[in-house]
Amino acid sequence: MDQAQMVLEASVRKARELNLLMNIAVVDVGGNLKSFTRMDGAWLGSIDIAIKKARTARLFDMASGELGPLVQPGQPLYHIEFSNQGLITFPGGIPLKDGNGQVLGAVGVSGSTVDNDQVVAEAGVSAFSAMAA
Repeated sequence: MDQAQMVLEASVRKARELNLLMNIAVVDVGGNLKSFTRMDGAWLGSIDIAIKKARTARLFDMASGELGPLVQPGQPLYHIEFSNQGLITFPGGIPLKDGNGQVLGAVGVSGSTVDNDQVVAEAGVSAFSAMAA
């Protein structure tokens, strides 16, 4: 719980620094929601997206955006986003790894452009990595 809270706090700090309103989700090793925050004024529609970005990153142990090219028409994972109660295959979801590279959970961020979502998620990952080192 403390680690998840630190990820949220670091992500919120970055969002404020960039003057963004974000939804931020942290899932545990099983892909279950561990912690969540919705900054005042963040889009309601992005709540579900943030959670699904985090779950996607954990279920596949890769950044959600890395799946994007693989899910395009004619590609091997076309339509995978309809599995697992819905996945998100664009940036903003990143696995959280310990010092040995083992995935312990993931963070997902939504509320702005995918580039901004990714930057805010990366801030959470950096805080987690510093703590896990």
